[in-house]
Amino acid sequence: MKHFVNLKDIPSKDLRKIITDAKKRKSSRKKLNTLEIDRGAPLKGKILIQMFEKPSLRTRMSFYLAIKQLGGGTVTLRSNELHLGQGGESISDTAKVLSTYGDGFMLRTDSDKKIEDFKKYLSIPVINGLSPSSHPTQVLSDVFTVEEITKKPISKLNICWIGDSNNVLDSLIAASVKFSFKLSIGCPKNFEPGKEVRNWVKKNKRKIYIYNDPKKAASGADVIFSDKVISLNDKVNKKKKIQAFKKFKIDKKLMSFANKKCIFLHCLPRGNEVSEDIFLGNKSHVWVQALNRVHVQKSILLYCFGKLR
Repeated sequence: MKHFVNLKDIPSKDLRKIITDAKKRKSSRKKLNTLEIDRGAPLKGKILIQMFEKPSLRTRMSFYLAIKQLGGGTVTLRSNELHLGQGGESISDTAKVLSTYGDGFMLRTDSDKKIEDFKKYLSIPVINGLSPSSHPTQVLSDVFTVEEITKKPISKLNICWIGDSNNVLDSLIAASVKFSFKLSIGCPKNFEPGKEVRNWVKKNKRKIYIYNDPKKAASGADVIFSDKVISLNDKVNKKKKIQAFKKFKIDKKLMSFANKKCIFLHCLPRGNEVSEDIFLGNKSHVWVQALNRVHVQKSILLYCFGKLR
């Protein structure tokens, strides 16, 4: 049994195994319909319990399809429908009950402590479907997408992030250490990555490049990532934040500083941080990026269930 909570805690060789398996699984499904089961039904009889404390489209749908295509099933819970949310039942008791009913637990939460507490008390694998400091399933899938589109190992590419320092960026920074790629970050000075994640990079003898000028960050990039500047539960002054990011919009002018074959990726949902012509243009691969969540999450599930081939 293995957990999948933060990329920082997972060995590089295991992350590479997951991506390699996902490539094979995607290729083998070319002639299969959406709900047809993978050969061998590797998770036949298994059930994944999903719990959402935050809204979700891609994570919810992709995990549903992932477990179904592996031959298993899923049940989706909302915390405000449980005694945990309304009746004061403890996380330890909830975790023990979930462990008797399910084979794996995927949690999308607004609390890093909560996912660590579940990890402590569950006797089944826990997968982080998003927490305030990490979005590991999204970013591992993004590494898969980059390599699929560019046909190069990500370690050979210059990766750029333009936008807010959030949970997706924290996981991308972790991935830059695990997969040894150059990462340039373009953001306003007051929105740079925190000390904890920067110290972790330094401790691992790697370096990230932070620029307060988006043109410098995008210079020579092979891939430009972004995310919504104003997230759903952002508690900052939104008008001031939007103003701070005004010069960081990803448009044709900014993309011109990147390599000619540079691609654009966005984890969605989008806001005003990217122009319509870039988001819907031929450099954008956001729809493939979203679809690939299914393939990579299948391999994450197999990893957690001890069945990764």
